[in-house]
Amino acid sequence: MGHETEYCTAQARDEESGGVRLELSLRPAAAHRTSGAAEKTSAAPIGYGWNGSFDAGYNPAAAVLVDCAPLPGKGLLVMADIPEDIRKLSDEQVSGVVRFTTESARRAAKRYGCEGPPGKHTSTVDRTAWQEYPVARTKGTCRDVVTARDTARLGLTTASEMPAGRALTEECSLDLPAKGHSIRLTAYYGPSAQQEMYLDKRYPGSVKGTIMRSYPCDGALGTAYFKFEELPLQDAGKYARKTVRGEDGQRLLTAFTAASARHGCPVT
Repeated sequence: MGHETEYCTAQARDEESGGVRLELSLRPAAAHRTSGAAEKTSAAPIGYGWNGSFDAGYNPAAAVLVDCAPLPGKGLLVMADIPEDIRKLSDEQVSGVVRFTTESARRAAKRYGCEGPPGKHTSTVDRTAWQEYPVARTKGTCRDVVTARDTARLGLTTASEMPAGRALTEECSLDLPAKGHSIRLTAYYGPSAQQEMYLDKRYPGSVKGTIMRSYPCDGALGTAYFKFEELPLQDAGKYARKTVRGEDGQRLLTAFTAASARHGCPVT
């Protein structure tokens, strides 16, 4: 494989919806370009012991990352998607996208001599979309991020989050009192982290005012990358005035990164 990507297309048929095409790609973790479900913050964790994401948008997509010492980057990234509109698919077909991805990863891992234990066989998928809660009632990617001190000091009221798990890209969004302003906390793992770090280094002006951290993880997850941003980044073509002090941003990012322990990235 080297640093190249392999592709495969499969056609599935049933009596109700006719043909459904699944497009599969396999690439080493060292290929820093990622896409599809692997980089989407709207993707939910696949679960069942996999480091992986499932995007239940109009075009369902899944991605899993398997430890694989023989490959560059010591990991194998397997992604699959269906070009057809998800509204035309049955629940069973949507679940099939994840099964197709995880079983393809299982077979590919055996072919490349990957030592990482694969997850369990999947039977269901989490199609939960973004959920909005009061900051004190969060239970997903924003859980335990905001303290009562933060709520009082910053005037935080609501949070938008996805289910917590071992997705390859995660986000927590917090609304600020100023109209149109919010806090975005993002975590990147494996190839998603490599891609984001590469882009931030190449375009340093795009991360002005951003707080960034990185921590080592186990296996193919490599170096996890975390970011705190206050949105909007720009206003009327100029950098927007920030309302959150640096020490507050650091504290929120510290709480957010602590959740990375579920991925195997101990933060001390």
